[in-house]
This record gives sequence, structure tokens and C-alpha cells, in this order.
Amino acid sequence: MSNRALTLRNTVFSSVGIYTEYALGMLAAIMIARHLGPEFYGVYGLFMWFVSVGMVITNSGITTGVIKFVAELRGSGQDELIVPVVRRLRRVQRMHMLAAVGIGVVLYFSMGSRFPIPIKRLEFVLLLGAMVMRASYMFNIAVAKGFEAFDATAKVALVAAPLNLAMVVIAMLMKGDIFLFVVVYAVSSVVFLAVSHVQAQRVMAMLPKLGALPAALVQRMRRHLRIVSATVVISFLIASDVEILFLNMYDSARSAGYFKVAYQLASGIILLVPGVFGALLLPMMAKALSQGQAVAGRRFAMVTSYLVLLAVPVVTFGVCFAGPVIALLYGSSYAAAAPVFALLIFSGGVGTATQGASSLLISADRQQTILTLTIIFGLMKVILDVVLIRNLGLYGAVATILSGTLIGSTAYVAIG
Repeated sequence: MSNRALTLRNTVFSSVGIYTEYALGMLAAIMIARHLGPEFYGVYGLFMWFVSVGMVITNSGITTGVIKFVAELRGSGQDELIVPVVRRLRRVQRMHMLAAVGIGVVLYFSMGSRFPIPIKRLEFVLLLGAMVMRASYMFNIAVAKGFEAFDATAKVALVAAPLNLAMVVIAMLMKGDIFLFVVVYAVSSVVFLAVSHVQAQRVMAMLPKLGALPAALVQRMRRHLRIVSATVVISFLIASDVEILFLNMYDSARSAGYFKVAYQLASGIILLVPGVFGALLLPMMAKALSQGQAVAGRRFAMVTSYLVLLAVPVVTFGVCFAGPVIALLYGSSYAAAAPVFALLIFSGGVGTATQGASSLLISADRQQTILTLTIIFGLMKVILDVVLIRNLGLYGAVATILSGTLIGSTAYVAIG
């Protein structure tokens, strides 16, 4: 199969997977938000953020390492090393997972009573279990992406996402509270993990099971994990909705609810259009670099231009019709989220242009550069969050995100 045909095939399957998972996931989130209302949805969003933190600690640098090294070995014809690489990275993930669980337990029992939003013990156990399963699901998806087996990711989405939506509808009909939706999240995590495990085993079934990893490759893997793990954790503070935590602490759960729906909708819309192509970037760039820097350079220029062209109409629509979109999807109770959504979708569009640059730098083993920038931007964002949210509330959170995106995107594209 030619490179063009392979890219087209992967784009089609990636489209199916991304559109299904994000569209149905977004629909489920909208239904939960309308059902709970801004204040309780702000609390629910905080719970989901805690799960996301655990997942980032567990998979920090590991999932990108799976994609990168599996794609490299395939591109260089060293298929006999793929299974040993995946096994080694899975062992590292399990160690990270134990650390994440341990940190969560310590924080819960030492600081849980002093936190503004209490988490019941059973809720904590369910959230911890969901974190473990979702992190493992992401590892399996990374294996499939390393093989450019985007049909596997599409199959996971087509099975798990509709089941998750159905469970949300049932919980709504039962007039469920936050706890019931946490149960739904935990059960859906089981489904995502089970289906992804089957698909990951399928793509690796015909590969040799034994093989000694060269010392140079092991050293590169260690360096990647050492640097990228720190980069990913700090990047999460830059790119995630950590503002929900600070809004709950320094403003109100209602403001956190407004921010949550605006951020989630803006992120989802931005990911739906460029994300179809963006999902191919890391394996594509890693494979291109293995074929020479000239190939990678042409690929980077094409990717950056294409992502900008995809983002512009989406951002324009979101900014112009923010009010009607929020009113239609979430109802009048979330009207205050409309201007926040307009600003965040602009920020997301700007950030989309950096996807090619970050994939290029990771593939070129420029992790040290990324880590340095990430530490600087992470510290800047946390400081701005605390200062601006204390003084400006909801719009302090928006100002922080806009500042970080504009500065960070400019830096990444320039270096790339």
C-alpha cells in the first residue's frame, strides 16, 4: 500500500474513531451538565479533573513513547523488537500507576477533610478505579496508533462510546445525582479497557515474542521517559482545565461549572476537525524522520499549513455564534458561559497550529527543549491562575489560558 493510500485509510478510520468518541462523549457531557446544573456540574468537573491528573501521572511520557518507538521500529524494519519494547513500557506504566494510586490515597486521607468540595469514600474508590482503567485503555490505544492501526481505535469508539451514552441516559431517567454519574464513569471505563485490550492484542498477535533490546535503544527509551514524563505532567497544567480547581477554591462551584462547559465544548469542537489529521502526526513524523530530515521538513511545513486552514473556519464560527450555541446545547442557565466559550475556542484554534511542531520535536528527540519550555510555561500558568482567579474570578481563568496559548504556540512553531 502506498504512503498516500495508507494515510487516506488511516484518516478515514481516525475520523470514525475521533468523531464517534468525541461527539458521543460531548453529547453525554452536555446531558450531564444540563441535568446537574452549573453548580453541581462544577463539582463533577472537579472530580473528573482529579481522574485526569492520575491518568497523566500514570501515562506521563509512556503512551507517546509507545507510539514513537513502535512506529520507528516498523519504519526501520525491526519488527522483532516491538513486543519487547511494548512489554518494557507497560512495566514502567505499572510503576507509575502504583505511584499515582499511592499519591491519591495519601492526599485523600491527609487533606480530604480540608478540601472545599468533599469526596465521599466510595466516590474516591470509584474514581481511583476509573483512573487505573482509563490509563490502561490509553496505553492500548497508543499501541494501535504505533502500528497505524486506526481501525482498532475506531472499533473501540464504536463499541464503548454508545454504551457510555446509554448509561448516562439511564442515570438521567433515574434522576441521578453526582454519585450515580461517577458510577457510570467507572463502569464505562471497564468497557473502554476491555475492548481496547482485545484490539491491542490483535495488532501484536503475529509478531515475534522474544528479542533482546539493543543497549542504544534502551538508553533512548530511558531518556525519553525521564524527560517526557516531567514534560507531560507540567504540560497538563498548561493545557488542561486546572482552572476548575482554582475556581472551586477561590471563586465558586458555579463559575467552575460555566468554565467547564465552555472549556469542554471548545476543546471538543477544535479536536473534532483537526483531530482527524492530528491523530496521525506523531507516528507520521517519527516515520518521516527515520527516512531523513528532508522528508520530515517537508512534512512539517505541510502539516502546519494544513492545520491552520482547518482551524480558521471552526474558530470563526465559534466566536460569531457562541451565544446561540451555548443556549441551544446547555440552556439559559449557562448563558454566562457564552463569552468564555468564544475566547476559549479562539485559544484552541491557535494551539492547534503547534501540533505539528510538538510532534516534530518529540520525534527528533528534542525532549530537553520541550521540557525547558514546559517548565517555564507551567510555572507562569499556575502563578497567573492563582493571581487572576483570586481577583477576576471566571475571566481571570480565561485570561490565563489566552496568555499561555499565545506565548507557547509562538515558541513551539518558531523552534519547529
